[in-house]
Amino acid sequence: MNNFMTILLHTYLSKLKTKSFMITTIITVLIVVGLANLSGIIDFFNKDSQEKIAVIDETGMLYTSLDDQMKAINNDISLEAFKGTEEDGEKAVKDGEYKGLLLLSLDQEELPEATYKSRSIADSAIPSELQNGLQQIKTQIAASQINLSPEELGKLYEPVPFEQIALEENAKTEEELNQARGLVYVLLFVIYFAVILYANMIAMEVATEKSSRVMEILISSVSPIKQMFAKILGIGLLSLTQMAFLLLVGYYSIKQNLNSMEGGFFEFFGFGNIPASTIAYALIFFILGYFLYATLAAFLGSLVSRIEDIQQMITPMTMMVVAGFMIAMFGLSQPEASFVTITSYIPFFTPMLMFMRVGMLTLPVWEPILGIVILLATIAVLAVFGARVYRGGVLMYGKSNSFKDIKKALQLTKNE
Repeated sequence: MNNFMTILLHTYLSKLKTKSFMITTIITVLIVVGLANLSGIIDFFNKDSQEKIAVIDETGMLYTSLDDQMKAINNDISLEAFKGTEEDGEKAVKDGEYKGLLLLSLDQEELPEATYKSRSIADSAIPSELQNGLQQIKTQIAASQINLSPEELGKLYEPVPFEQIALEENAKTEEELNQARGLVYVLLFVIYFAVILYANMIAMEVATEKSSRVMEILISSVSPIKQMFAKILGIGLLSLTQMAFLLLVGYYSIKQNLNSMEGGFFEFFGFGNIPASTIAYALIFFILGYFLYATLAAFLGSLVSRIEDIQQMITPMTMMVVAGFMIAMFGLSQPEASFVTITSYIPFFTPMLMFMRVGMLTLPVWEPILGIVILLATIAVLAVFGARVYRGGVLMYGKSNSFKDIKKALQLTKNE
């Protein structure tokens, strides 16, 4: 037990003190703070900066209406009547005096049409806003041509009343689903990045010690399963330390930015009223997912002798994480799809998919429990098998980047 704790604390503290860990944490904190204050940053750079659009109105009657529409739609777009010719307007745009040139005219039915000219067509936001403004004017003119009153026009565009009613008992309402979707979306990203980042860290840790021949000393004094899980738990504590710090910083930053935990961002994404069961399942599936991939990464890392070979060896594992994440993203819009339900019981996908289903749907208790049991059983099998591969793998040196080396590692374990 003393050896286990020694390796665990050494792994945790040595990684905690590294410059790379500190720099990564600081950079991530800055990103979190930046995202929390993104709207303020955008407003800071955009303040007092209006996009000037030159307008040549060939009809003599559309400019004023369009100007009023744009003031209501987007104050950042400023229209200016251009007195010169079309060629003069194009030159002014090329010289940077205006963002674009808008030509207004009427078609054969006396309805508005326009041509927008700019240095490039990469920016679609401004043309889209201008088109929306002209669409409003066109609708008004067309309505007047057929003698529609404003009330009659309003009825034409009035949305059809459409209500969704769930027949199952305890089914989530539309509002609860929207909140759950945002919350699950955020937590899925946390699980995804944490699993990839820290599982890779374990594989790198094993390969680094092996390349320095420290393994030959450790393996003779500590059992492989103790050594492997000491490293897994050490990196796990490191990940919890970093994530707890980042979550606290993110929570504080967003709270300060919004001055309240009610409404706005928190209300839309479901952070204002988080169900305790969702948080509990998030922690359970995060921890189990971490142990699943960490165990897999540990024995894959033991098969390589050079750090350069790590990425090639763990690429299939990374692909499984990516596949699970992509299926979960698809499941956010169709959580009841048979494909999502079936794949949520495949252990390498369960941490993300079962959590997504628990957050989005009202499932029978046995379904998430079955997912947890499947994960625990898979982790146990991987732990036993991984310990055997780990024991032989850490004694293998030379070029080693093939999965055939698993068989060699097992043979070395038997011969000991």
